[in-house]
Amino acid sequence: MSHSDLARAAWADRFAAVAADNVTREYPYAAHHTTSGPDDRALPVELHPAFATSYDWHSSVHMHWLATRLVAFGLTPSLEARLVPVLQAHLSADHLAIEATYLRQTPHYERPYGWAWLMRLAAEVSTSDVPAIRALAPAFAPVIDVLEDLVTRWVSGAAHPVRHGVHSNSAFGLLLVLDGARSLGRDDLAATIERTARDWFGDDAGWPFAWERSGHDFLSAGFAEADLMRAVLPAAEFASWARGFFSEVRSGDAILSPTVVVDENDPQQVHLFGLDLSRAGSARRIVDALDGTDSAELVGLLDDAADRLLASGLEASVGEEYYSTHWLASFAWDAMEAREGAAR
Repeated sequence: MSHSDLARAAWADRFAAVAADNVTREYPYAAHHTTSGPDDRALPVELHPAFATSYDWHSSVHMHWLATRLVAFGLTPSLEARLVPVLQAHLSADHLAIEATYLRQTPHYERPYGWAWLMRLAAEVSTSDVPAIRALAPAFAPVIDVLEDLVTRWVSGAAHPVRHGVHSNSAFGLLLVLDGARSLGRDDLAATIERTARDWFGDDAGWPFAWERSGHDFLSAGFAEADLMRAVLPAAEFASWARGFFSEVRSGDAILSPTVVVDENDPQQVHLFGLDLSRAGSARRIVDALDGTDSAELVGLLDDAADRLLASGLEASVGEEYYSTHWLASFAWDAMEAREGAAR
């Protein structure tokens, strides 16, 4: 793909059509509700009136984020007219109050991945330039409160991070919550995450990227960690940390190359498309953070890989397979924003 083919403007309407389909599709839905007894048979929409679409709860949250982000970017009038009423209906004060109560009553539910995307959605709505979206912000207050409490209790009670390349990954979750906390003025939460990141990851060096990846990863544990530390450390400190952390990476390594998906109908294998997209976004943000530091070799390696990784997952994000389309476009859009931010 050419550079212009990887620009957001070339994909916005296609992603918006995917988002519109996702936030209105109720089934199939993978409910992860832990039943309390034989009479606990509520439908997903009863348990989660805001996020009972897009195959599962966390995917619904980040597809709602994508929809709000795309409306702010600018869409054709017909697509905007499809998305805004759905967002208004789903993200009402009554619905979000039920979601907040559910999270408080089930404090390990969707930790930390779903929490992270919900914090990102709350921040996006609260800072949107679109009046109809920004008007939804007050309804998020109970959600933000419960997320701050849950994240604070989680990190204070955990001695070690989770480094898997899937939903349980600690670094990815902390990064999205950190960005949201800063945007929302939750300074205590941001400071807690910054301290936790330094405690959990500050001494890491020589990360064994050759051990990545497993066959169902959609995150690189190494890139997710580096992306978090990029957001936590001052530029000079991060540059020194990054050079040590990436010291084992060489040109041509698998971590810098697109993945191979043999069966695009396998819900676990298609995670690998997301791995390419998430690495592309992280690589661009890391390159941007290293700009002007003495890190030319590392910048060259990551910059060279980023567009190849981005191109790898794009078509799957707007394809026919719902195992891909219920979530991939959000990672693609994030990577495109990182790419264009780095270019600026």
